[in-house]
Order: sequence, then structure tokens, then C-alpha cells
Amino acid sequence: MNRRTFISTSIAASLAATAKPAWAADTVHSIDRVGLQLYTVRDAMKSDFEGTIAKVAAIGYKEVEFAGYFDHSPKDVRAILDKNGLASPSCHVGYDVVEKKWPDQIESAKIIGQSYIVCPWIPEETRKQPDVWKKAAETFNRAGEESKKAGIQFAYHNHWFEFLPVNGKLPYDILLESCDKNLVKMELDLCWITVAGADPLKYFDRYPGRFPLVHVKDVKTLPKISTGGAQNFGDTVDLTEVGSGIIDWKRIFAQSDKAGIKHYIVEHDHPKAPFESIKTSYEYLSKLRW
Repeated sequence: MNRRTFISTSIAASLAATAKPAWAADTVHSIDRVGLQLYTVRDAMKSDFEGTIAKVAAIGYKEVEFAGYFDHSPKDVRAILDKNGLASPSCHVGYDVVEKKWPDQIESAKIIGQSYIVCPWIPEETRKQPDVWKKAAETFNRAGEESKKAGIQFAYHNHWFEFLPVNGKLPYDILLESCDKNLVKMELDLCWITVAGADPLKYFDRYPGRFPLVHVKDVKTLPKISTGGAQNFGDTVDLTEVGSGIIDWKRIFAQSDKAGIKHYIVEHDHPKAPFESIKTSYEYLSKLRW
């Protein structure tokens, strides 16, 4: 190659690189720290709290989300996490705790090292009350303001009833519109929103940055759903291990930056073989690229 040809080729290559659109970038994304909602292995947690957490860590999980501590103190929980090289970015607490025991919960989260406290749902009896979703938003804003002072973010986790109209309005929309975006974030359950027939990407577009945590749970078929009743979540739905169902994870996770997702948390409400289930889901997510 002579000097003139070399220069021409170099200029052409430079122009081609400059003209490459941003969306065509070669960056490959993956999940660095796969998390687990420990509700998935709750029966094992009851009988062997520390041993169960050790098994979860041995599979490869780096983060765990608690749904109860089974009579273990926050200091003990933190010690067990440290021993197993785990972090707990979040926990689930009942609506009654948010209403009546919030200062104690904030203190517990600080000791364990949690950055988020999540209310996982609003009980059916409470949901029957008039204007419940606006009242819930007021409760969540107050809780979020208090936790924010302690450096902890409040969040709400959905099921499917939030995406079914109540008096012509979706409860999930009421929460997103009525809650202060800085005080109340959302832990979007990507299975339940799919079951309800809604599209998470539309919510990412409308409310960017509002979804720092997601529940990663898969389903084989879409069930018939309704607004009322406890519905035995997980019993009435054909749940499966992540990657074995109908949810297009690459499509969703391609919008992670827009959504603001920081924590990807596996959950299966009623796995037949819990440890095999969480291992299968972990292996799929740890290898997933988009």
C-alpha cells in the first residue's frame, strides 16, 4: 500500500466511524449482580435461616431481598450477609409497618445496610376503602420523606391489580402521578405487569428513572385475571424459571438505563424445587447479554 492509498483508506475509515449512529454501538450489556427475593426459599429460611442464605450465595447470587428475618436481629442478619459475601439492597415490609412502625423499620434497614424499603402490596380489605390509592400515595410520600432523611429510598412493588381500572383509572397510574418521584420509587414486577397485559417499556418511556429495582420472574401462559381476592399469587399463574417462559427479557433490559434499573431480583412465588429453580434462573441471567 502506497502513502496516498494509506491516507485515503484511513480517512474513509475515520468518516465511517464518525457516521456510525449511537444506537449501533457495539457495547454488550449484562447483569453484574443478580439478586434473589428470599420469599422464593421462605420454607427453607424458616428451618435453616443461615444455611439457606449460604446456599443462595454458593449458587452465585450477590444480592438478596428479605421478606422477613425469622426472629433474627438486624445485627445478626448483617453478620450472616457479611460472612457469605452478600449485600441486601432492599427488604419487603407490610403496609401496616409503613403506617405504624416506620421509624423502627428505617433503623433496621440502616443496620443491615439496605438502600431501599419496599411495600410489596396493599391488602384487599384496605383496597376496598374509598380513594384508597390516593390515600396510599399520601402514606407513601410521608414514608418516603422520613426514610430519605436517613438515606433510604422508599419503593412500592406491584402485583397485577394495579393495572386493572378502578373507576376508569389504573391504580398504578394514580400512584405514579400522585407520589413524589424523589420520595417514592417503584420496584416493578415484570411478570405481574405482563400478566396484566401492560407493557413495561411504555412506563419506562413515561416515567424514566422511576424503577431502580425490578422483580425478574417468568410465566408460561397468560392467565385470566380479576381485581378482587387474594388470588393465591403464584398458585393461579403458571410461573416458571427465568428464561423458560414467554417474557422477552432482552427487549425489556435493553431499556434498563432509561428505566433506571440498578437491581435485578429473581423471584418465583411457588417453585416445586426452590434451590433448583433459583439455580436455573441464576444461570440464565448470569449468561444473558443484550
